[in-house]
Amino acid sequence: MKTAAMVLGIVGGVIGIIAAFAAMFIGGIGSAFEAEGGTEVIVLGFVAFFIAVAAIVGGALAHRTPTASWVILLATGILGFLAISAAWILSGVLLIIGGILQFVAARRESRMVKPGGAAS
Repeated sequence: MKTAAMVLGIVGGVIGIIAAFAAMFIGGIGSAFEAEGGTEVIVLGFVAFFIAVAAIVGGALAHRTPTASWVILLATGILGFLAISAAWILSGVLLIIGGILQFVAARRESRMVKPGGAAS
C-alpha cells in the first residue's frame, strides 16, 4: 500500500501542477480583459502550485515516514480544493485516496511492532 500511496501522491501532485498552471492561465486571461477577480485566480494558482509541490513531497515520503506522508497527502488534497476548486478535482481525489491508503499502511505497520520494539 505504501507504493500505491507514493505513486498516487506523485501523480496527484504532477496533475495538481498542471491544474495550477491552468488556473494561472485562466486568471491571466481574466486580468487581461480586466475581469473582476482575475488577479485573485492567479494568486490562488500560485498557491495551488506550492500545494502540488508539497503533495509530491508527501508522496515521496511514503516509504520513509508514513505518518508524515498521510498527513501531507490528505492536507494537500483538501487545501487544493480550497485554492482552485474544480481544477483540483482529479488531483484531489488521487491525493485523498493516497492519503487514506498511507494511513491504513501506517496503522498496520504500527500494530506489527510490539511494545518491546521487536517486530512480530
